[in-house]
Amino acid sequence: MRLWRAAGFGIAGASVALILVLISAAILTARSADPALWPPGPDEPRVEIFVVSHGYHSGLVLPRETMAEAARRRSHLALGAMAQRFSGYGLLEIGWGDEGFYRHVPNVASLTFGLAVRALFRLGNPSVVHVVGLPGPPREVFPRADIVRVELSSRGFARMLDALEASFGNEGASPPEPLGAGLYGPSLFYRGVEAFHVFNVCNHWVARLLAAAGLPIAPVPATLPAGLLLDLEWRAGLVALRKK
Repeated sequence: MRLWRAAGFGIAGASVALILVLISAAILTARSADPALWPPGPDEPRVEIFVVSHGYHSGLVLPRETMAEAARRRSHLALGAMAQRFSGYGLLEIGWGDEGFYRHVPNVASLTFGLAVRALFRLGNPSVVHVVGLPGPPREVFPRADIVRVELSSRGFARMLDALEASFGNEGASPPEPLGAGLYGPSLFYRGVEAFHVFNVCNHWVARLLAAAGLPIAPVPATLPAGLLLDLEWRAGLVALRKK
């Protein structure tokens, strides 16, 4: 009995220590908002975007026409070509992730232990960018998803697009070619840059794009979609859209 009690205290102590380490890491790595970019000033033009969580993966929904115009002004080959290819849609959902995992796990039911371990802990996993043309507002297209609406300044949106353009693998001066059909709806995969691993998952990618736009982010909570959205709620004061 004493051994079991000691073991129980040991496990509890280790759990508390782990929680304290995670809290400390979250505080130490958190980045504050850039007041020059976000929130937008009262008389400043605003761009509406959405952060969408599908439970294990998150992405961004961007206005295609606004993105196309900004891409033209900033000479973004990848974003310009993507906006033209999806010209029939007003909104685009864009995500990033491990190629093997992303292209073979359309939902949580398709997730296997082997795929998850390989994606998280193997070095040098190639990545892809997933682009989807949305036929309507994100809440209508994704009724069960957790969605947060974000208003960016036009300057913040431009900075976000710079970071997004850099996410596409692009050889030479030609726009990137699609790798194949995406997971759902009118969608395509494109070659990404950076390697996917446990310290650089899809939600970290979303957080970096939001940080480029001026929002506060915290990489440790952002490891999971729930942590990413919770941080947006706590420090940015954003509220998730009500589910239907």
